[in-house]
Amino acid sequence: MRVHLGSDHAGLDLKDHLLTWLVDQGHEVVDHGPFVYDALDDYPPFCLRAAEGVASDREDGHESYGVVIGGSGNGEQMAANKVKGIRAALVWSEEIASLARDHNDANVISVGGRMHTLEEMTRFIDVFLKTPYSNGERHDRRIGMLGDYEKTGNLPPLPESALGARS
Repeated sequence: MRVHLGSDHAGLDLKDHLLTWLVDQGHEVVDHGPFVYDALDDYPPFCLRAAEGVASDREDGHESYGVVIGGSGNGEQMAANKVKGIRAALVWSEEIASLARDHNDANVISVGGRMHTLEEMTRFIDVFLKTPYSNGERHDRRIGMLGDYEKTGNLPPLPESALGARS
């Protein structure tokens, strides 16, 4: 599988570690930078490119995922989620990494390079990449609502139970 990487200066050490680790796991890696430490760099140019790479690969029918990394992972997740077709999950535990794939079919993982050890983050990414999507009906329905909104900008209808609460 192909894995796209993007970070900022706070995620550079993990990104560099992942380049080797992912290749050792048999993955093809695309590094979108940064390539040198710059304490003043901005994450959007790197994380948007990583997410665009995932979206483009998937559109072409390839199995592809992304890893975006920053100090907290919050901004990097927000950047990745701006790309059409991307469902990026901020992950802080193995359980969240698994649920991101199993329930949400996330295709990008975001981690905080200042929040966890290198070993913890590597485990999160390993769990994320190894966990299949459940294809559960309720999960498909919810993901479909998000995809429809992304395409049309139309909000999904409220459920009947919510309509009664408004009266």
